[in-house]
Amino acid sequence: MAGLLVVGDVVTDVVALHHAPVATGTDTAADIVVRPGGSGANTASWAAHLGAPTRFLTRAGYDTGQWHIAELRGCGVEPHVRVDPEHPTAVVIAMVDGSGERSMLTNRGAGGRIGPDDWDDALLDGVAHLHVSGYTLFAEPGLRLFRLAVRAALARGVRISVDPASTGFLREFGPDRFLEETAPAAIVIPNRDEALLLTGEADAEAAASALAGRYGMAAVKLGGSGALLARAGRTVVRVPGTTVHAVDSTGAGDAFAAGFLASLLMDEPPEAALRAGCLAGAEAVTRLGGRPGPQRPAALTPGGG
Repeated sequence: MAGLLVVGDVVTDVVALHHAPVATGTDTAADIVVRPGGSGANTASWAAHLGAPTRFLTRAGYDTGQWHIAELRGCGVEPHVRVDPEHPTAVVIAMVDGSGERSMLTNRGAGGRIGPDDWDDALLDGVAHLHVSGYTLFAEPGLRLFRLAVRAALARGVRISVDPASTGFLREFGPDRFLEETAPAAIVIPNRDEALLLTGEADAEAAASALAGRYGMAAVKLGGSGALLARAGRTVVRVPGTTVHAVDSTGAGDAFAAGFLASLLMDEPPEAALRAGCLAGAEAVTRLGGRPGPQRPAALTPGGG
């Protein structure tokens, strides 16, 4: 199988699971764990876990860089990580309530400084698909890296997908600007709120159709309700969600993207890939943190190199 290259963020996740509302000005009891995370890193880890040969390009900090590299390798990812000697790794404090819904405080740290100097065209050797986390675009160096990676991928005939990643950053960056910058991508993988923001539509199906008209294919994540698939000029397909006991929604959308892309790399039809994405997302919410359990697949390198 040809491989997947993911470009994106690696993050130290501090996950606080609280059953009572957060009390202002005093203590709230919570179960707190530290986990490796980041939208791009999570997607790469789930893709490798699901059998896709996966490379991951990111920038980590001096404080936890080596830990993150080891965690990525433990999930079967081939990491390409520059450790920034002057900045710490990005940190997200995720506050997760009793329903599994989360709110996040984010410091982008070294991840906001990834740029063209981190790129090497050899990253695309043996790769059939380039996937970029939208967080990469939301800082100027990362945007320049994205443009460079896209040009290199197009020159090699590598398919490109993008995950918008965050309504907050997306709104600040500008939806129209995001659509313009990511126009070369063939697939967009937003959640419902991101799809509505990008299109101005009030309905997820209409938003999916509008995005498919721009990109060619749109897979819209609907959380526990499943997902939508739209292809330009074709009827929207809906796959229902899988009922599970949700512990933490952190990384569910990243796992969905991984399941969807890994299935496409296995030459499954898009409708089957949509189901695979939903299954991966459902598995992700049953555990605390955004990663699968560690494993050691036989082949770590795209193209077997």
